[in-house]
Amino acid sequence: MVVLFVLPSFVLKTTTYTIMRKIFLTTIILLFTFNVNAQNIKGGIYAGFNLSQVDGDEVFGYHKIGLNCGPTAIVPIKKNFSVSIETIYNQKGSYQKPIYKDTSYGMYRLKLNYVEVPILIHCKDKNKINFGAGVSWGKLVGFKEWEHKIPINWNKDSIPYKKDDICALVEVDFPVYDRFRFNFRYSYSLSSIRTRYFPIINTTRHQYNNMLTFRLLYVFKDDPKKKKKKDDKSKKK
Repeated sequence: MVVLFVLPSFVLKTTTYTIMRKIFLTTIILLFTFNVNAQNIKGGIYAGFNLSQVDGDEVFGYHKIGLNCGPTAIVPIKKNFSVSIETIYNQKGSYQKPIYKDTSYGMYRLKLNYVEVPILIHCKDKNKINFGAGVSWGKLVGFKEWEHKIPINWNKDSIPYKKDDICALVEVDFPVYDRFRFNFRYSYSLSSIRTRYFPIINTTRHQYNNMLTFRLLYVFKDDPKKKKKKDDKSKKK
């Protein structure tokens, strides 16, 4: 089965889409280079949560909790190696409690909602632990921001946050029960999502998404080799 990614010409002129198009094409070429059998492709679904912060916003700590969920396709390319492609809904941002009790002073909250497409290469060791690394492209589909518990109402033409977020990813996952696996991921923006001037400290800072993710993965399809062994045993009986 051949999958073609067709995008409008005016979209391909943008740097972000050009980068992601190259990544997708490289992934497809890689899969065909290793002569992938479609029957070996596994499907799965992730569900979990993020602990995130935005570096450069003068708020410190992974205090923003968000949702992370979506489907994935896992493609074996060689013994102990595989490639995965996901489509996930990813909530990032930042949070700080009020500095003083019974006041709203110092309270800050930022919600950034993305639809992301991560692509990773995985290596499995003898203990069935997966190590992965890759990149993701996220499209900002919604955001809200509060300072001192007061919502900031941005106009469409003055939204300060970039619509695209390209991140570097590293992760590890391991089996926990039957088809369930526990997944931990760290991600960081490769380019700033916003540049902001802070008049109180007279400083301009570039801001980056910084996130820890904890998820469960449910794999729909069994390992074909294991299934074959089970069938062979049943035939012998």
